[in-house]
Amino acid sequence: MTILKFLVGLSMIVLTLIITSSPYSCIENFGHGWELAHATFYGDMTGDETMKGACGYGDLFKQGYGLETTALSTTLFNEGATCGACFQIICVKSPWCRKNAGAIRVTATNFCPPNYTKTKEAWCNPPQKHFDLSMPMFVKIAEYKAGIVPVVYRRVMCYKKGGIKFELKGNPYWLLLLIYNVGGVGQVVNVKIKGSDTEWIQMTRNWGQNWQTWEQLQGQSLSFKVVAADGRMVQSDNVAPPNWQLNQVYEGKNFGKF
Repeated sequence: MTILKFLVGLSMIVLTLIITSSPYSCIENFGHGWELAHATFYGDMTGDETMKGACGYGDLFKQGYGLETTALSTTLFNEGATCGACFQIICVKSPWCRKNAGAIRVTATNFCPPNYTKTKEAWCNPPQKHFDLSMPMFVKIAEYKAGIVPVVYRRVMCYKKGGIKFELKGNPYWLLLLIYNVGGVGQVVNVKIKGSDTEWIQMTRNWGQNWQTWEQLQGQSLSFKVVAADGRMVQSDNVAPPNWQLNQVYEGKNFGKF
C-alpha cells in the first residue's frame, strides 16, 4: 500500500512538471486574453529602419508613435487592417527573458513579410503569429543576443495625445487620406468623408491606413467619420477649411476614454 501511494504521488509530480513546462501553461498563468507568439527585432537602436513602412505612416517620432512599434506577421497584419492596433507583449519561457521586465506596449506600424523559400526560421509566414519589434522594444524584454524569444501578447487600448490626425495627399483628381494617432482600439475599419457641398462619401482602403476617394472636393471644408474595429464611431466636422492643401495635416476628435 505504501509503495502504491508512493507511485501515485510520483506520477502526480511528473504530470505537474509536464503541464507547467508546456508552452501553453504560461497563457493560463496570465489569464484571459493572452495568446502565444514569438518576437524578433529589426533595425538598430535609432529606429531608423522602422520609419515609414507598410501601414503608410511616415516619421513615427513626429506622428507620436516613437520607437514603441512593431511589424506584424502575415496572419496578424491582415492585409493592413490591423495597422494602428496596440498590443501588450511579455517575454516568457526563455532564459533570455529579462527578469522582472514586465510588459511592453507597442503599436502596429509595419509588416513583417513572409519568406516562402524557407520552411524553418520563417517566422512571419502564415499561420504563425509573430512580432518584429523595434530593437529598443525588444531589448526591454529580452537580451539582444537571443535573436528570437517566445512571448505572450494581447490587444489593449491605445492611449494617444490629441485628436485623430488626417493627412491629405494625392492630386486634384484623387484624394489619399492617411489616418494616424487613433485612440481606443486604434484599428480603423471604415472611413467616410463629406465636403461642405456634398453628402457623406464612402472611402476605400488603398493600403495600410491610407484611404482614398476620386470625388473632387477642392474649395469645400472637409468632415470625417471614422469607425473603429469595435464598432465605435467618431465624427469630426469641418476639420479641414475650404482652402485646405495637399500634404497638410488636420486634427479631428479622438475616441474617448473607456
